[in-house]
Amino acid sequence: MHTEGKENRGEYLKELDLASLPGVGPATKQKLIETGIKTVLDLASRGTGEVSDVFGGDTGKASELINKARNRLIELGLLPKDFMTARQLLEIRNKIARITVGSKNLDRLLGGGIETGAITEFYGEFGSGKTQICHTLAVTVQLPKEKEGLEAGAIYIDTENTFRPERIAEIADDRGLDPTSVLDNIVVARAYNSAHQELIIRELGDYLGTGGYKLVVLDSAVAHYRAEYLGRGTLAERQQRLNMLMHQLLRLAETYNVAVVITNQVMAAPDFYFGDPTRATGGHVVAHTVTYRIYLRKAGKNRIARMVDSPYLPEMETVFLINEKGIDDPEETHRRR
Repeated sequence: MHTEGKENRGEYLKELDLASLPGVGPATKQKLIETGIKTVLDLASRGTGEVSDVFGGDTGKASELINKARNRLIELGLLPKDFMTARQLLEIRNKIARITVGSKNLDRLLGGGIETGAITEFYGEFGSGKTQICHTLAVTVQLPKEKEGLEAGAIYIDTENTFRPERIAEIADDRGLDPTSVLDNIVVARAYNSAHQELIIRELGDYLGTGGYKLVVLDSAVAHYRAEYLGRGTLAERQQRLNMLMHQLLRLAETYNVAVVITNQVMAAPDFYFGDPTRATGGHVVAHTVTYRIYLRKAGKNRIARMVDSPYLPEMETVFLINEKGIDDPEETHRRR
């Protein structure tokens, strides 16, 4: 978050107050706050369905108010204009921040690292390295910018009780960082079911609005939905809720300019007869929303990552390994550099 063109932070924060929007009086502001929408940034990152409850289900009013919030952010320079030339867009994209994964091989696969303003998904079977990547990123995002970090904190949403602070401390120590300081800069939220997971994501604005966090990790995204919605009869409701969740994450990534990383489980496609039948869970809802999709698999002591989907990066594979530093390159890669 930046404050260019503002005399001080106090004046800037006034621009983000809900009451600063035309048509938002004290009663509407209070209703929005009760819904968990506390700032203009929160409002711009919400869907019409969520905001319409404040207006008794009137989606027209909700959509109008969200557009006002987005226009305010455009005025403040926090969001790009609705219409611009492709050259202007390229200039903006050339300034996008990236976070190193800890492996030069993986960074190259990702076009330079994990991108802010986007969702990056890692999926694979157990032991393929998904959670280790998340732990490493929670450390590397805190590295100085000259070391391919963002000098910012991380928010880690743990749905399967796999977050381990002692692993964070080990990775930080091996990368030359103070473990205590690194641990202090990671906010951890344990999600106990899908409803709790959605509540946590709705409340992320309280932390992201400070500008001190540049990474949101959701490990894993679909686990609770798989466990709670069993059978074909519940599939439609499950996918609808997943759709809302994924779009909420995408809006958060874009509005707050943070990197969102999710992990996903896999299943075997029953109608697949040739090649690898492994597929990510969540179906098309997840596949269409994520910006970058990487498939991980084990290969002896090493791990292989394959870029499955990207708006511009080629489909290719690379090798990495897991050690005391978290994610790292194999020995032969170090020798070539």
